[in-house]
Amino acid sequence: MPSRPRQRNPSDPKAGLQRRILELLGKKAPLDKVEISKLLDISPAQRHHLRDLLSTMEKDGRIARVRKDRYIIPGEADLMTGVIQFHASGSAHLLAEKPGEPDLAISPENTWTAMHGDRVVARISGESPASGPGQMRKRHGRVIRILERGNQLIVGTFQKSKNFCYVVADDPRFVHNLYVAMPAPPVFPKPGDKVVARLEAWESRHVNPEGSIVEVLGAAGKPGVDMLSIIRKNRLPLEFPPEVIDEAKEISPVIPDSEIKRRLDLRDRTIITIDPDDAKDFDDAIDVQQTEKGWSVGIHIADVSHYVRPKTALDREAYERGNSVYLVDRVIPMLPEVLSNGICSLKPLEDRLCFSALVEITRQGKIHSAKFAKTIIRSAHRYTYKQAYAILQKPPGGDALAKRVHVAWELAALLRKNRFAKGSLDLDFPEIKILLDEKGTPIKLERIENDPSHQLIEEFMLLANECVAHELHQKRTPTVYRVHETPDPERLNEFRELALGHGISIGDLNQRAEVQRLLAKVKGSPEEATIKIGLLKSLKRARYAPDPLGHYGLAKSDYTHFTSPIRRYADLIVHRSLERLLGLTKIGPSSVDIGTIAEHISTTERIAADAEKESVRMKKMEYFQLQMTQKKGQSFRAVIVDVRNFGLFVELPEFLISGLVHISSLDDDFYIHDPAKGRIVGRRLKKVYKVGDELDVVVARVDNFKHQIDFKLARKSPERSISRRRD
Repeated sequence: MPSRPRQRNPSDPKAGLQRRILELLGKKAPLDKVEISKLLDISPAQRHHLRDLLSTMEKDGRIARVRKDRYIIPGEADLMTGVIQFHASGSAHLLAEKPGEPDLAISPENTWTAMHGDRVVARISGESPASGPGQMRKRHGRVIRILERGNQLIVGTFQKSKNFCYVVADDPRFVHNLYVAMPAPPVFPKPGDKVVARLEAWESRHVNPEGSIVEVLGAAGKPGVDMLSIIRKNRLPLEFPPEVIDEAKEISPVIPDSEIKRRLDLRDRTIITIDPDDAKDFDDAIDVQQTEKGWSVGIHIADVSHYVRPKTALDREAYERGNSVYLVDRVIPMLPEVLSNGICSLKPLEDRLCFSALVEITRQGKIHSAKFAKTIIRSAHRYTYKQAYAILQKPPGGDALAKRVHVAWELAALLRKNRFAKGSLDLDFPEIKILLDEKGTPIKLERIENDPSHQLIEEFMLLANECVAHELHQKRTPTVYRVHETPDPERLNEFRELALGHGISIGDLNQRAEVQRLLAKVKGSPEEATIKIGLLKSLKRARYAPDPLGHYGLAKSDYTHFTSPIRRYADLIVHRSLERLLGLTKIGPSSVDIGTIAEHISTTERIAADAEKESVRMKKMEYFQLQMTQKKGQSFRAVIVDVRNFGLFVELPEFLISGLVHISSLDDDFYIHDPAKGRIVGRRLKKVYKVGDELDVVVARVDNFKHQIDFKLARKSPERSISRRRD
């Protein structure tokens, strides 16, 4: 995706010229390049600098170009610049770049040749009336210019007709077929192959776009091609540059005595790690001890900043990647394996360098004090989440390490209770782990609950992140914060209508307590996943920012990311900021750079999240496709989450996937839709299907392009809680 406007140094000569241009256009506009040059008295020799600056300012959204290449201030001409986000329906919305400014809704016919992720200029065309009391008016617009393509590479399936060749994009938001030239060596795909094509200039929505094939990934369905398609689509790097690998190999795994002497030695503490079963990089460890006044907590984080120095090849590559990416079949790490799985990983019974948060907690669960130090530790034991959970299910016995786990959970449970009492929102979802065979075929879907073992680690990571953010904020040290801004009232009101449509009575969701009550009300109900997903869509997306704008979801005024520097560049920056604050280095991120860094890593995080979700969705679809094609006939427990006149929307709780039981597949009767009561009723047998009913279903159809699954009732399986109406 394209980058957002960068912060500029006020002392930069270009910044001075930029101010003069903005002042001029604020008084006289629209103006073309020649008029601006004359009015600002710019010499002919310097006019190429003006041309470049105008182009940059246009891309940044500070100015806009209108008819006959004349420039204006966007807001004065009802123009808005931003990144466009498409929906599967073909409609889109333009993300507002100015804080507090609402997004712009764009209908399919007004998107011009824009594609998902493009940076565009749109003209605000009007507002639609509020749909209900207390709701805001929605702004509408139309795209008038493409400033920057978010991605000119299209990944899709190559097809060939009698007269031409084309590519059908994998992304359903790209609705046009891409015409390509007849293949010729060395790029020679066969129909049905997955390919990467480059989009050429596309000026009219009334004709199909054209492009050229640049890479053949392989036959669709061939092992590995599906994941490679996601990697290419999201422009994820597969290999590290040679200079990065060489630099990583030069780092010695031996910790010299001189370094140990500079650090707080915590090797005598009983420190443990708790991670997933298949984790290889352990970047956090904890130790919790009871004291007379409460608890003493150590949160120990891998000291990646000791090994990855600013302005090195390692640092530049880590910045470009922004974060590790966790696809179903692989990890694309931010750092080379010799660091991520080796020197930096907090392996048990090995000396490791850490950056530690040492926190004293009162018996009431309040933070009494927090200090930070460069340390050396030796983890005593590595627990998996399953092992830690098994320990917590039993009373603490004679095992000293098991007792430590119980002590840690006692405090974590108190911290968690206090956090929700302060307004934190319970938006956690179970995860689905997909197990693959050696060919990459999904053979099992395993539901991973957010049980106490996960919550234990989560609370201590939140504690460290909050303490570090508070310290950096209080001392006014430049850094990146993790922010989650207050949601727009309009979006919350739209979501409220969705909840009411499910028969859930709620009050004003602009009041945090009411949001908490809603989440508590649906917990454990058939509608829980639907309501939570709807709520998440109505909230703003968490991002990185140079200012502590607060975290709405966690109900924290100061929050950052400190605890995962092996896999997030944001945490590495925060470590460097804290080092500078503690006087451990004179080098640290400057306030001029922080804005650019925050925008970049917010973008790489979004790309990674989209790729990860797509890989999970793709393998889930493949799993259910196999259920049908291999005629296994396996039935699944499903819950009705919505009822429409054309069928039943169901969710499979064990797999966190939804689909449709089409009404035409209910062939035992003719069913009438009763929207007022959210149900359908059989005309002859009076059988009722309503929200909350459980069914046994089998796979009927899988549409990989639309990412949709249709189910039908399992004939030989009993219907679980279908009701009959009593007349």
